Amino acid sequence: MTDSVTYFDYKWGMTMKLKVLSLAVAILATSAVNAKEQKEGVYLGVFGDYYKAKWQQMRDVPGVNVDDSMSWGAELGYRFNDYWSARLEYADMDFDLSGSRTGSLSGDRFGVDGLYHFDGGPFYALFGLKSIDAFTSNTFANVGAGYRHDLTDNLFVNAETALYQGLDRGYTDVGAKLGINYAFGATASKPVKAAPAPAPISKPEPKPVVQAPKDADKDGIIDAEDRCANTPMTDAVDASGCTLYKDEEVTVSLLVRFPNNNSAVSQQYLRDIDAVVKFLNEFPETTVRLEGHTSSVGKAKYNKWLSQKRADAVAKQLIEEGIDASRVSAIGYGEERLKNAANTEEAHAQNRRVEAKLISVKRVKVKR
Repeated sequence: MTDSVTYFDYKWGMTMKLKVLSLAVAILATSAVNAKEQKEGVYLGVFGDYYKAKWQQMRDVPGVNVDDSMSWGAELGYRFNDYWSARLEYADMDFDLSGSRTGSLSGDRFGVDGLYHFDGGPFYALFGLKSIDAFTSNTFANVGAGYRHDLTDNLFVNAETALYQGLDRGYTDVGAKLGINYAFGATASKPVKAAPAPAPISKPEPKPVVQAPKDADKDGIIDAEDRCANTPMTDAVDASGCTLYKDEEVTVSLLVRFPNNNSAVSQQYLRDIDAVVKFLNEFPETTVRLEGHTSSVGKAKYNKWLSQKRADAVAKQLIEEGIDASRVSAIGYGEERLKNAANTEEAHAQNRRVEAKLISVKRVKVKR
């Protein structure tokens, strides 16, 4: 009785762990968009595995059927380019037994897979060969499909399912797998955004003081011709003694950087976005054009879409702050307008951005 309860608790616990991991992967897959700027090189991962077997009347052990297995495993892979990768896999399996004998059976699975990543994106197909040792050694060919989601530049999760066809015996099985992986290599450093230099304010040359019989407000215009008495001493005046104004161009710039494979606006740029909101509120006739960009890594068509999504994300922030949508436009240029054409991590980081420059004119007093 004790062994039976322990085995049930173990299987229940393994099932719950896989369900939790499935839910985590589903949430992550709906929370962000995978871009195609993938790293080449080695990756290492661990996974949970459900294998649905139906091996009836084992000839080596008569009257015994081998059923489903829950297992954990590890894999070592290499990403060759945007489209192809390969991996070695090991899984420690635990099969249910039925028939004339009940209980469980430990097994091992070794194998190799080739992976093709569609359009360099998150979905992939897989094919390979596996050897499963349980009672005897059986060889299987497998094909399947999967989904990969990047958490950071180096960390990603994957979910996949596969069909297994026995080559030694005519078994046809299916399996599902959830894993987390780490890709080795340096991550792109985020450049520090330099504060824009303040626009220089030109000061007009002070007008010479005109000697007059009487000039009560000391503005250089005699009282007999002064139409604006008591103008402030700091203001320049026109020929009638009134405060002189000029049109002055004012600008504000916006630069929002994005991590690799991401279109979410980081909290660090909210203050810069607030400055744009303040500028638009101060000058209600002004509009803003947000221009999205990506690096040159990956497919141009996909990068075009990703750059538009980045520009739309910044536009959404402005609209949520109260700016009318008719005053905000967003366009994605993809990799057409690179800031840095070098093929380095630093250059790619500089190119993943949304930019905008707003210009308006305000009427300001001319100082003496």
